[in-house]
Formats: sequence, structure tokens, C-alpha cells
Amino acid sequence: MEELGIKHKMLPVNGINIHVAEKGEGQVVLLLHGFPEFWYGWRYQLTELAQHGFRAVAPDLRGYGDSSVPPAMTSYTILHLVGDVVALMDALEQPQVFVVGHDWGAILAWYLCLFRPDRIKALVNMSVPFIPRIGSIKPVQFLTAMYGDAYYICRFQESGIAETEIARLGIDSFLKKVFTYHKPEPFYIPKEGLGSPNEKITLPYWITEEEINYYVKNFEKTGFTGPLNYYRCLDLSWDLIAPWSGAEITVPTKFIIGDHDMTYHFPGIQMYISLYGMKLFVPGLQDVAVLKGVGHFLHQERPKEDL
Repeated sequence: MEELGIKHKMLPVNGINIHVAEKGEGQVVLLLHGFPEFWYGWRYQLTELAQHGFRAVAPDLRGYGDSSVPPAMTSYTILHLVGDVVALMDALEQPQVFVVGHDWGAILAWYLCLFRPDRIKALVNMSVPFIPRIGSIKPVQFLTAMYGDAYYICRFQESGIAETEIARLGIDSFLKKVFTYHKPEPFYIPKEGLGSPNEKITLPYWITEEEINYYVKNFEKTGFTGPLNYYRCLDLSWDLIAPWSGAEITVPTKFIIGDHDMTYHFPGIQMYISLYGMKLFVPGLQDVAVLKGVGHFLHQERPKEDL
């Protein structure tokens, strides 16, 4: 990626090493990726932001890419993730930054703004709206009751199950199935698996075989246990954020989602987003954009969208 002018370096933060890709000079915009990605998911935004006078910084979150992969499942709670980002800002000598998050990066960004609003100038979050900690039902219990054991987040819970299925299917096929999922229906992983490793999967216009291969080579090095541990810590993180129940996100925020994203079709979400329900918990929310005909990976599918 050096031909794109993207610089890479490793920084010691929060007891681990975090790899960052960056480009440009100016105010820092921190780009936080989701599953199953790493810094490369922001390749378009790194260049675009640099051209507009910003210093774009895209870390590989813990467990991903060239960053450290802590072995313990309990090392992937939301407190660990937010701690990494705060320490990264310190390592970059940045008292405040702009933040952009997608998928798990969006979840991380919500809690970063909740825990440390003093460090964030403004937030643009994509695909995953802020869900406050309300009631006594933990996330996995709620999702199992809503969708059943085959729902992908529920299937990810037991250590080794998802890893075995990904190995059977092959990393290439697994990634293609995830990136090409463009339906409002929930994503299920049945007990019999996600199909044949020999299935021909047609890629959409916005991602190429070469780009998929770049992802594959990366996950061949790191595996998926670290990224899957984010999901396995959902309930533990829910316990740990109890002190922030009822707290509000006051950072100036814009939220973007595609109308073909399955998250947009979670029961009640459209009303929650459009009728200012989310603004009750995120009073800093200034704008919501719903992109027509766009799926979950909107930052790759429509990188040039003018909002």
C-alpha cells in the first residue's frame, strides 16, 4: 500500500501493540473498523481525508491485522477496546480527535464518546445505532430469544464453533459470503454450515478478487478468534458498563446507515432512528442519513457519496 502514500507503524498502547495506517497532515480523524475488516477497509477514506487536509489514522483494532492478539477471551471487552483507543490518542499526542466508526468500530466509538467525551471533537458513526443499557436482559439472551441459536451472533458465542466452520468453508468463501450479504433478513449460520466451499460467489461491483485476497492473506496470519471474542464478550461488557446506565452521548454526531443493511431492519430500529428515539440517548445527534440501495459495508460500497 506504499504506492497509495499510506504510512504504517506500530505503537505500544494499553499493554499491547497496535498497528496503524495513516495518510495526510492536519487534524486527526480516527477511523475505527468493524468485523471482518482491519485498516484496509478504510483505504478510500484514508486518501480522501488526506486530500481534504486531514491526518487520517486507521488502526487495526486488537485481535486484527498486525496488532496484538491477546489470547484470553476476556481481553476483548468494551473497556479494553476504549482503553486501546484512548491510549492510541495519547501515543499520537492528540488531546482530541474526530472519530468515524463502522460496525464494531461504531460500537466502540459510541462508548468512547460515552466514557471520554472530552477527547472527541465530533463523531460520524455508521451501520450500528447506539443501543442504551436498559433492563435486565443481557444482549445474547435477547438476541437468542429474538432470532434463535442460529443467528450469527449467537452462533459465535461458543469457542471453536465458528472457527471450525470458517476453516471448513475456507477464509475466501467466508469473507465473500459476509461481504456480499445484501439482504434485510438476519444472517444465520445453520448447524450444517454456510454451504459448500466450492460454491461460486459473485462479487459486487465495489470489491474485487484482488481486494478479497488481501483480506484473506491477513486473516490467514491472525485467524478469527480475536475478532470473534468481541462477540463473546458482549454479555461481559454489558455487565461492566452498568455504571453508565442512563448516561447520554453529547458529542456532536452524525449517523449513517444503508436501507439494505440488516441492522436497519432490526425490529423497531427505523422508528427509533427516524422519530428521534435515539436522540433521547444521544442528544448530540445532529443528523441521520439513510442511503438508498446500500448494504452494510457502505463505506466501501459508496465511498464517494456526498452527504
